[in-house]
Amino acid sequence: MSSDTEKWLVEHRIDEVEAIVPDFAGVARGKFFPASKFLKHNLRIPESIFIQGITGDYGEVDDDRFEVDRDLLLMPDFNTMRKVPWATEPTASVIVDCYRQGMEPLAHAPRHVLKRILQLYAERGWKPIIAPEVEFYLVQQNKDPDYPLEAPIGRAGRKEGAGRSYSIDAVNEFDPIIESIYDYCEAMEVDADSLSHEDGAGQLEVNFLHGDPLELADQVFLFKRIAREAALKHGVYATFMAKPMEGEPGSALHLHQSVIDAKTGQNLFAMPDGSDSPMFRSFIGGLQRYVPEALIIFGPYVNSYRRFTRYLAAPINVHWGYDNRTVGLRVPNADPENRRVENRIPGADVNPYLAIATSLACGYIGMTEGLSASEPTTGSAYRSEQAFARELFDALDLMEACVPLHDLLGHAFVELYCAVKRAEYETYFQVISPWEREHLLLNV
Repeated sequence: MSSDTEKWLVEHRIDEVEAIVPDFAGVARGKFFPASKFLKHNLRIPESIFIQGITGDYGEVDDDRFEVDRDLLLMPDFNTMRKVPWATEPTASVIVDCYRQGMEPLAHAPRHVLKRILQLYAERGWKPIIAPEVEFYLVQQNKDPDYPLEAPIGRAGRKEGAGRSYSIDAVNEFDPIIESIYDYCEAMEVDADSLSHEDGAGQLEVNFLHGDPLELADQVFLFKRIAREAALKHGVYATFMAKPMEGEPGSALHLHQSVIDAKTGQNLFAMPDGSDSPMFRSFIGGLQRYVPEALIIFGPYVNSYRRFTRYLAAPINVHWGYDNRTVGLRVPNADPENRRVENRIPGADVNPYLAIATSLACGYIGMTEGLSASEPTTGSAYRSEQAFARELFDALDLMEACVPLHDLLGHAFVELYCAVKRAEYETYFQVISPWEREHLLLNV
């Protein structure tokens, strides 16, 4: 592979290579190398990057490895090598996998967590299929984080307004940004399919075609970088915060999921007569049983829990139903070959590798244990009670107590991930909010 890669680098006149690692937050960590030296290096990075949270603080774990902070070996996945279209010099990026000495895969690295779940499916002759839908906001640049975000100004010179779901004219307001997004996607071989305007002011959604879960996780990981860079080129921000603006809908990462027979390609979610298969109902049953306990993966930050708001386009429970957008688990209208369930619970702020792995893990437990789904919801699921933890700290307790998910995702991963989330929460808890200053400063 090194000779093919060297040839590719020369053909594209690449000067520099980014070797990138998706961390727990889905942030690109890594190193830059001159292209002439990239293939000659033993790539390494400290293991401590996996206990550093989004705030820069480190989770507390009782493990000597992190005190001595040993090096990890980085092995490029050359299938992910792409040109970086926004770089000022000819640059390529490649996603790398992490290994300990002796080439032991780093079990808690997000890409390896997903590979672990896919291997469990493969051992049973199953192949999961995923199609993500990614929502995000375009907002005016916000250089002082104490001030609320504002909707962007489009070509008409006015701030974008809310309530313009699926409006073609609203999308056209930001044609230059969208053209840059598609140009960058083409350059990085990210197969973003359709784009539409969502209900929020400046809120867009990009859909991806169904395919292999690892490849789609890579695509979403790269797309987030693409959208942010394209927006910055035009003087605005693209944000994947789950709830960036008060009173506006949150942003989600909807996951359409099905499972096929690896040999025949038959969709295991449908019977020969086109009806739902028992495996389909059990997959949904697994999601219903374990998604609430895995919510810290689907809602990884304190801001994430603001999104689960009744009547505001986000689910508040794990009810399921046919062609019903009020439920957490929606079954779209489709022929038997395309029978699938859409998990509408993850926010856009998730790590795509971990969200896909965990959603598939929940469904896997349901299928292997023959769990039963509830009866489908035919009316509004918003009339039912809120079934999710209301804040991150409660979600952490649920995840730490869920032994079946520990067994599938890996005990080391759950321990380290939750340690990072507790460190982030402690940092958040030290901040005095504008709400406190407004309502408590002079009134209590």
